[in-house]
Amino acid sequence: MPEPQLTLVAELIAQPGKEEMVRQELLSLIEPTRAEAGCVDYFLHESLESPGHFLFYENWVSEEALAEHAQTPHLQRLGSLVPVMLTGAPRLFKLRRLA
Repeated sequence: MPEPQLTLVAELIAQPGKEEMVRQELLSLIEPTRAEAGCVDYFLHESLESPGHFLFYENWVSEEALAEHAQTPHLQRLGSLVPVMLTGAPRLFKLRRLA
């Protein structure tokens, strides 16, 4: 039986005054991530009520594909920018679909 797909929701909150910088950095992840072999879906959202509050909704073919994504140069670059752009570490929620 094939392994069920993995869903990840990542919440990122920009530091005040850095909303546009964060938005552009996050948008730069879309194309290279969607090209990764294990990526099923990769969508970026921004809160209508709180600009600078971002959520990624991601689906991966496996835990291994997500782990490979974490090692890509584009995601490593984002990790190096977190302390100067975000209010704290991104909150990550790994999920499996029940129905």
